[in-house]
Amino acid sequence: MSIVSSAIRIVAALAISTTLASATENQPVNWDDLIDQSALTFEDPFKDLSYEQIFDVRTVFQSRAELENSSITNDARAGTERALNEALARLDEADLDADWLISQRWIVAERREKAATAANPELDGKTVTLAGFAIQAPQEDDGTRIVYLVPERGMCSHMPPPNANQMVRAVVHGDWSPKTLHEPVRLTGKLSIEESRQSFHIVDGSVQMNASYVLDVTEVETIEDMRKSQLANDWATSHAERLRASGKLYGPKQGVSE
Repeated sequence: MSIVSSAIRIVAALAISTTLASATENQPVNWDDLIDQSALTFEDPFKDLSYEQIFDVRTVFQSRAELENSSITNDARAGTERALNEALARLDEADLDADWLISQRWIVAERREKAATAANPELDGKTVTLAGFAIQAPQEDDGTRIVYLVPERGMCSHMPPPNANQMVRAVVHGDWSPKTLHEPVRLTGKLSIEESRQSFHIVDGSVQMNASYVLDVTEVETIEDMRKSQLANDWATSHAERLRASGKLYGPKQGVSE
């Protein structure tokens, strides 16, 4: 068999392997995919209010509560009533109903909480691949390794934790564990909607980790793994291009002898 023919077979084998890998590749997802988009659609009357208007609504609520206090002094009552009337006048001028806005505050709070925790039901039970930054958690009692995957470096240490539907509790059955805090990694495994809460020490103190998902990890790809994979792909591509340029990338029917 000639050297050229051997090279062709190697490139072809690599191409077939790549095709097969693509055909059986786990579903790649990004962080936005984890959010239940239907939970994001709701009427939020506070969204378009200015800071001053939100402050006026709070003033109305707090002033009314203070005026119900029988022990309030006359001077304090006069000042509170003045603040209340001024806030109501400003809201009325902006065509805003203070009473209705106050009635909506807990409804909106519940909807916002749901939007921050609601997981995408279409991903429940699916095998997915997700890239992020890994945070080492304490092992479980049986020695199982646990990491938390977050979308941005610094979350849970220098930055607050993300919403629960933007955090994944990953169960790692192998011997891999992050070498550094917020190690870049790509994890593959079965994704399940399962709420979890765990507190442990990260950098400056204890952090509450609330996750809407659990990932049963079957494959871990570190930066080094991804770089090696890219190098292999680059090698196959460069060889194929050189053979095409030389006019020798043909099968036996086109005159290439073995």
